[in-house]
Amino acid sequence: MINKNNRLLPTVLPTLKNNAKTRILLVVSLLAVGCSSTQESQLTVRKPEATEDTPVISATPKPVGVAQAPHIELEPLEIPDRPIPVFDAWQRVLNNFALDISLDNRRITVQRQWYAANQDYLDRTAERASRYLFDVIEQIEARGMPGELALLPIVESAYAPFAYSHGRASGIWQFIPGTGKRYKLKQDWWYDGRRDVVESTRAALDYLSDLYKYFDNDWLLALAAYNSGQGNVRKAIKHNRKHGRPTDFWSLKLPRETQAYVPKLIALAQLLHAPDKYGASFNMIDNRPYFSRVSTGSQIDLAQAAELAEISLEELYLLNPGFNQWATPPYGSHLINLPVSTVATFKTNLAKLPAEQRISWVRYKIKNGDSLIRIANKFQTSADALRQVNKLKSYRIRAGNVLFIPVASRESDHYVLSADKRLEAKQQSPANSGRIKKTYVAQTGDSFWTISRRYGVGMRELARWNGLGTTDRLPVGRELVIWVKPPPVVTTAPQQNREIIHPIIYKVRSGDSLARIAQKFNVSIADIESWNSINRRKYLQPGQTLKLFVDLARTSL
Repeated sequence: MINKNNRLLPTVLPTLKNNAKTRILLVVSLLAVGCSSTQESQLTVRKPEATEDTPVISATPKPVGVAQAPHIELEPLEIPDRPIPVFDAWQRVLNNFALDISLDNRRITVQRQWYAANQDYLDRTAERASRYLFDVIEQIEARGMPGELALLPIVESAYAPFAYSHGRASGIWQFIPGTGKRYKLKQDWWYDGRRDVVESTRAALDYLSDLYKYFDNDWLLALAAYNSGQGNVRKAIKHNRKHGRPTDFWSLKLPRETQAYVPKLIALAQLLHAPDKYGASFNMIDNRPYFSRVSTGSQIDLAQAAELAEISLEELYLLNPGFNQWATPPYGSHLINLPVSTVATFKTNLAKLPAEQRISWVRYKIKNGDSLIRIANKFQTSADALRQVNKLKSYRIRAGNVLFIPVASRESDHYVLSADKRLEAKQQSPANSGRIKKTYVAQTGDSFWTISRRYGVGMRELARWNGLGTTDRLPVGRELVIWVKPPPVVTTAPQQNREIIHPIIYKVRSGDSLARIAQKFNVSIADIESWNSINRRKYLQPGQTLKLFVDLARTSL
């Protein structure tokens, strides 16, 4: 039921009599969640009738055993005699609930209280979900899976399509690269299927189905494995069996994040079922398709596609977050998501535009020393794309030959949600105010840990500033942005011990080393490296200049 502010309420309005002028269709829940009398601590699943921004809440009580998982009282909803139209997608999620959400314990209560106390978080999440929820529940319903799974992207990413975690997980379902590939999510320079809402939902439901079967039709264990990995859950079960302990989710010793993961989903389901009881609400989302998939027939510039559909480029990216660059990939089925209301306009305008004009082209004459990769980098494309477009049999090219290269029709700043621009936005984050921006080129032997220690920053910070995960491979030559604390310029102390810190430029002399220079000016080697973005493994060259911040009172120049 929806109140005057378009928020979902749990109760069912009294039946209203038909009026000659208007018929009021009531949105009610088909869900009846009873208070189970069973003392099992697992969620029980009703068999269907038909044939991976969120906060981490550190609540880590002792594992709750069977006798420690009481139930809470939830009023069952009345089931109408005949189907009633559902206008709110959240209500449709409710109608497909299939888990016992009446379980309660401290781990669930902590999560439920946090969500209920942060209505603005629920509102932001609902705003993001408004584009995607209909498709998600459509896929869940078609498979006869529990409707509660539509809440899992809230736990994973708060329905943020560009979410990327320090563990290299991406998209609303937070797939890591390896699992994404296993479930046929293509990932390359042009496209990342982990962020494609339609494809990633298909893959997530495939993965959850496999886990459900593997753990003997136990959704709790399947969800835990989705978060921490099948091996971790299997190992915890094996350990409990060996020591004669229960093997339900609440009794397993799992990672802290996983201990909170399933309770978060249960807490959200309880809030959606009875929002008034807990002082929460869910903004209404229309139960109708927000977008439709349309074939472009060929590669197309995204700025041009947005103009043809008469929508903003930002809206196009939000509906197609899998696209990394300024255009759709040159390969594949050439599908693009568009708001349902714009499909007819797009098709009409596209029909008037010849295929060869959907991408801008540059005629490039190959020069001595050129390579396909170097040319691709110069024109913001990929070597594979150039091979395909120019029908090359290998990566070898010859000076004097001509390549046709697809290029963006607008300046790069126009494509605000492309991978490069999202990275730039992270690197210019206001959170870095007060720090000095430095660039560092990764060298042999470097890792996030060694670089973070050298510059006095956190590993996760360093990875986040550069759009990477802490477990990502750090290739030699990768340019990193690092925000460091500025060195002190003047420090005032008691008069007799006053420090006068002054910047100087020092020219390296023959025989100099970082250690000798650091000793001479009473500074540390790490400081010299930080101030000049250099590495102690590299030899200094006579004539090379270094910027130093030295205490004139303690240095004889």
